[in-house]
Amino acid sequence: MKRVSVAVTNDLIADNRVHRTCLSLVEAGYEVTLTGRRYRDTPAVNPRPYKMHRMHLLFRKGPLFYAEYNLRLFFRLLFSRPAIILSNDLDTLPGCVAAASLTRTTVVYDSHEYFTEVPELAGRPQIRKIWKWLEKILVPRVQAAYTVCDSIAEIYSSEYGIRFDVVRNLPLPVNLETRNAADRLVSERPSIIYQGALNLGRGLENAIKAMELIPEADLILAGSGDKEKELKEIAAGITSKNVFFKGRVPLEELADLTRSASLGISIEEDLGLNYRYALPNKLFDYLQAGIPVVVSNLPEMRKIVEHYQVGLIAGSNLPENLAETFRKALFDPVLRKSWEPGLNQAAKELSWENEKQRVLEIFTRF
Repeated sequence: MKRVSVAVTNDLIADNRVHRTCLSLVEAGYEVTLTGRRYRDTPAVNPRPYKMHRMHLLFRKGPLFYAEYNLRLFFRLLFSRPAIILSNDLDTLPGCVAAASLTRTTVVYDSHEYFTEVPELAGRPQIRKIWKWLEKILVPRVQAAYTVCDSIAEIYSSEYGIRFDVVRNLPLPVNLETRNAADRLVSERPSIIYQGALNLGRGLENAIKAMELIPEADLILAGSGDKEKELKEIAAGITSKNVFFKGRVPLEELADLTRSASLGISIEEDLGLNYRYALPNKLFDYLQAGIPVVVSNLPEMRKIVEHYQVGLIAGSNLPENLAETFRKALFDPVLRKSWEPGLNQAAKELSWENEKQRVLEIFTRF
């Protein structure tokens, strides 16, 4: 079997995209090893049908973290000598390309986002220049590349003159009998779920404030991030006390948590091209779970919601507007009934069973 080494900078707990890719490669006959990082407070990972290795690192963030991670990754790849290296995002690419250049190994690059346009770099022009410099050096040296949506693929292809395929963040299929959206409206306590990082530009500050205007429903935040402390302080200040932080939820539990919700939200702010063209995996996870969505008025997400007729597009991210939109999506029975056909169609079509063929086609080139 061809050995594939997959590299990420996270702790492997809740990365759905990478997990699905690894599963598909294993099913196709590849021997897969996923490498990430681990700290003392990192939770354990349930066994999976591929190998996992989490490096113990001294540094948690910043330049020293990326330098240590990529140096350790370089030596690991150098001595393990896989047939193919799958680099996930720009922050793993230095170690992957460096090792591949010495071992003549194929590098496949999966760009989960428009990395140099993330909001965290918007106010840090010097740091952004460094990442952009690395991107210009490294991306042209990969043998294949793909990203999450057409808009970002077109930008990368134009900028670097190489082909970027599109592999969307589609979830594994769920049995339709386990996800019936129609019955959720009659539950005693409707809930709104957000899954993903609690970081800058996710619209969560105003979503929490909006919940004070909807005391009869709950907001569940499944994830962690740089803004977690600030968001908890905002939640503590609202009188309705209906916002709950679940932290990072393992993949297996996250699917059940999502199916139990009445509505999913993806309300990123337009803070640069990365968010403007966002097509996050949580949107597809919501639809696969059979729950309607509220999304920001951004082109890629709007296209999905309008095509399948599965939710509402928020006119603005002001708390009052979000509260009105959330309330309508939660409690309008006619509207929710009208979304059922689209939810069923989206669940069938927007499934990893269909999308994974794009990944396998890329790998079979080598």
